[in-house]
Amino acid sequence: MKSSIKQFVRKIFFIGGCFLFTVFSTVLSAQNRAMASVSFDKVGSYVVFKAKINNSSPLNLILDSGIRSTLITELDSGDHITLNYSDVKELLGLGSGNHLKAYTSNSNTLKIGKLVFDFQPVFVLTEDVFNLSRHTGSKINGLIGMDMLWKYVIEVNYSQKQIRFYNPVHFIDPKGYHKMPLIVEGSKIFVQLNVLQGDGEIKKAKLLIDTGAELTAWFQSFKNGSVHLPTQNVRATIGEGLNGKIVGYKGRIPEIWVGNCTIKNAIVSFPDSACIGAIVKDYERDGTLGSQLLERFNFFIDFEHRQFYCKPNENFNNSFTYNVAGIDIVQVLPFVSLSEVWSVWENSPAAKAGVKEGDQIIEVDHEKSFLFEINDLKRLFERPSKRPLILTLLRDGKEITVEIDMRNRL
Repeated sequence: MKSSIKQFVRKIFFIGGCFLFTVFSTVLSAQNRAMASVSFDKVGSYVVFKAKINNSSPLNLILDSGIRSTLITELDSGDHITLNYSDVKELLGLGSGNHLKAYTSNSNTLKIGKLVFDFQPVFVLTEDVFNLSRHTGSKINGLIGMDMLWKYVIEVNYSQKQIRFYNPVHFIDPKGYHKMPLIVEGSKIFVQLNVLQGDGEIKKAKLLIDTGAELTAWFQSFKNGSVHLPTQNVRATIGEGLNGKIVGYKGRIPEIWVGNCTIKNAIVSFPDSACIGAIVKDYERDGTLGSQLLERFNFFIDFEHRQFYCKPNENFNNSFTYNVAGIDIVQVLPFVSLSEVWSVWENSPAAKAGVKEGDQIIEVDHEKSFLFEINDLKRLFERPSKRPLILTLLRDGKEITVEIDMRNRL
């Protein structure tokens, strides 16, 4: 009798142990298991993936953690989308030009992979000031912001070109990643980093995480205690904001610490105060981490627990470059490898050589320009050399040859 009771008790413990093991295993397997995964293309340093709005044709959208809502910048004849507009809204952003206006459409359904987001606002620019397709040489319809993504942990994995979405309830610290506090203010997300300046002084900088800013980083330099503009610098066009062109300076920062990693000799930007004053004032921020720095890491953004996780990837040791020539170019026509000068930087080698906006690039170092994709040309303009870069340009129906000094000024 006693033997039977012991066997029964052992059986109960065994069954109970198996049950607990099964539950524990189920919980572990649920942790950090992606709810959805979406492939993306890397266009320059942008993260571009497909999404649908109200059962539209697939749209190519840039993941932009610097904005709140979805913004459509351009649509062509092959795009099919239905939107009901309610009013026109003025958008505030970087730049020193006029404020930009957009049509507002409320209560839209967005689909990313197998995830569906209802009741989403969508803005459509009244004028395409970004010209993203022409600048990148790839079809881009707009930007997708962070508004709809707050309830997920978001992974951006550049190594595998995947965006993954996780349930924050089951999410645990990913192995091999450095964890940093995430500062959330309104719809903006920030991290605080240490910056070593040329004079040896270390500054703490509160920086916006902005995957939609195609630069390494920018810093405001006009407030007390801000990161100093390096002594050796060049005048530059930094980019195009919602409210116009952003101009300022570029220079090297000896070190930026991102988690437990040290970024050395990064080329960063210092916009003029007129271009960023209102934005810096509203959020009390020191600058922005852009896509050319973020692409050097695979990272997670955990809104729920206010954490940012990052790990260096294969891009980490890539050298930092800048536009030595000082020429911004766009593609003349979609799917045609013919580029024209969009803008010429003030006091740049290209400006001194006589390059003008609107010039079409016919040859580069005696090679026909149609043999180069637009991003290949951009890389040529970023390659320092003791030898000048020879361009043949078409202006007012006449061919002009110029030589651009490509010696490194940083």
